[in-house]
Amino acid sequence: MKKQLVLATAVLVSAMAFGQKKEIKKAEKAFAKSDLVEAVAQIKAAEAMIAGADDEIKAQFYAAKGEIMLADGKDGDYEKMKDAADAFMKAKQFDKNNDYADAIKNGVQNTRVALVNSAVKDQNAQNFKMASEKLLLSYEVKKDTSDLYFAAGNAVNAKDYDAALMHYERLLDMGYTGIQEEFRALRIEDNEVVTFASKADRDSEMISGKYTQPTEGMTESAKGDILRSIVLIESSRGNNDKALRIMKDARAENPDDMSLIRAEADMVYRMGDMKRYEALMNEVLASDPTNPELYYNLGVSASANGDNTKAIEYYKKALELKPEYPSAQINIASVILGQEKGIVDEMNGLGMTKADTKKYDVLSEKRNGLYSQALPYLESALASRSDNVELVRTLMNIYSQLSMDGKYNEMKAKLATME
Repeated sequence: MKKQLVLATAVLVSAMAFGQKKEIKKAEKAFAKSDLVEAVAQIKAAEAMIAGADDEIKAQFYAAKGEIMLADGKDGDYEKMKDAADAFMKAKQFDKNNDYADAIKNGVQNTRVALVNSAVKDQNAQNFKMASEKLLLSYEVKKDTSDLYFAAGNAVNAKDYDAALMHYERLLDMGYTGIQEEFRALRIEDNEVVTFASKADRDSEMISGKYTQPTEGMTESAKGDILRSIVLIESSRGNNDKALRIMKDARAENPDDMSLIRAEADMVYRMGDMKRYEALMNEVLASDPTNPELYYNLGVSASANGDNTKAIEYYKKALELKPEYPSAQINIASVILGQEKGIVDEMNGLGMTKADTKKYDVLSEKRNGLYSQALPYLESALASRSDNVELVRTLMNIYSQLSMDGKYNEMKAKLATME
């Protein structure tokens, strides 16, 4: 009787394993036929039977589930992509014999690509919280620290400061710097330095004859940006002492890191310590006084701090050192045109009295003055970036406002070929 019981149990286990594999095979077969609806239904049916399965069957199941759920979540569905990520991680856990190692490796990589691409779309749509969550999941799947860094940045944009601080502090604990090798070349068409994803990509483009002056170098450390963000969050919460302590420790550890010096300058500027700010700016400039990129970055920082006069000063210095610098030209124009909103708001608030009409004309002339002031910078930038749609559109609108009909028609025709 006892032997019969053991035999019956063995038969039952064998039957269960057969049933589990059969359900998984049904899901895999439907997926192979691109019948995603049926594949999802079958994998869910198999999941109900998987709890008591051995590790080999579980590895097969979760590898299949990961592939199916990833395909089902291809339109950016976070929950489905999370299901896929969780499935691949479980498949790796159960695949003791590495029977599904290649499928799992490819699945993990494809999941990361899908998450990052979807996060970029969310970011462009200003759905920063979802972008942050997808990038965090991508980090958990592949352990690429750059994903955690960008997850933190999106959390800041989403004003989820608790999450941002948690991510940034993890990065600091791991010693993350974001420094990596860059492969660049000068694009002959517009004299712009282009950065390529790899040396192979850069070398391939060099053969086309469209590029010259290949160079290699290291990216700037992201540590300054991380500390700057932490400091800004702590400062915004009134924790100035903590912010100062964090920056002091970071500077002591890396006294010559220019990104940290700029981060400290941004911090003390926001705290109103202008004397310290000027000292730090002079320290930055003394490090490389003929570097146009340095002046450009200082212009960006000054603009972010609301000091537009200083920003334009830095951008103009960058142009002195590098006359063909479209990014600096565009940013000068942007700072100038940023003054337009206040004028327009004032114009819209006027009534219909004679005095208001007169004031309106004065303000209209003042606005046109801004357009005229920004125009040469935008035109110079267009000479280098002739394929920039927004630049062409901005110029078209300015020409229209200034009644420059010939130029307006030229830009209108150019824009029509680009859209």
